[in-house]
Amino acid sequence: MPGRAEPLTLKVDDSRSVSGLWLRPADARVCFVLAHGARAGMTHSLLEAIAAELGQRGVATLRYQFPFMEQGSRRPDPPRLAHAAVRAAVDAAGRLAPDLALVAGGKSFGGRMTSQTQAASPLPGVRGLVFLGFPLHPAGRPSSERAEHLLEVAVPMLFLQGTRDSLAHLPLLQALCARLGKRATLKLIPDADHSFHVPARSGRTDADIREEMLTALVAWIESTILV
Repeated sequence: MPGRAEPLTLKVDDSRSVSGLWLRPADARVCFVLAHGARAGMTHSLLEAIAAELGQRGVATLRYQFPFMEQGSRRPDPPRLAHAAVRAAVDAAGRLAPDLALVAGGKSFGGRMTSQTQAASPLPGVRGLVFLGFPLHPAGRPSSERAEHLLEVAVPMLFLQGTRDSLAHLPLLQALCARLGKRATLKLIPDADHSFHVPARSGRTDADIREEMLTALVAWIESTILV
């Protein structure tokens, strides 16, 4: 069983630092650098549960705050600053565990900022990207423009996506993954919304959904990253 997450401070630039949480189980072979979404930080219950349950499956995690969340702001950082935070977190993971394979990504905004950073200039040591609900477009405004940068990403990508996600019109997401070809793996979570909640009538719980997501994530790591 993994222990408690270790608090860290990550330097983003000369004037900004952010908080991080490092959790490494003894049997880890890979580290997931895990970014939060636009409305909740690294201690959100979903990310807390994901980190703990990945630890039980032999996956280390480094969660971290974006500067806006660290400062208590509701307005997400501009891309340039968000990208700097992503790079700082990936660099820190590389220093903390140079023996582990790295994957990076995160929930919604965090996953998109990570992929933009990777598209601009590959993140050192990162072998793949993981999206926990890629925000393809604003709710009610289907479009693929937010994903055009993914065509510049050369590493494998895993999309974990609910079929009721209002920020990812399913036919557009499927068409995007087809364009990305072998780089993209799409795992659909039936009935789940953007927050990975399902209706009570589905007969499943949030824990059931996490089990399905993390089983798919670990299987993808083992078949695609650790080969």
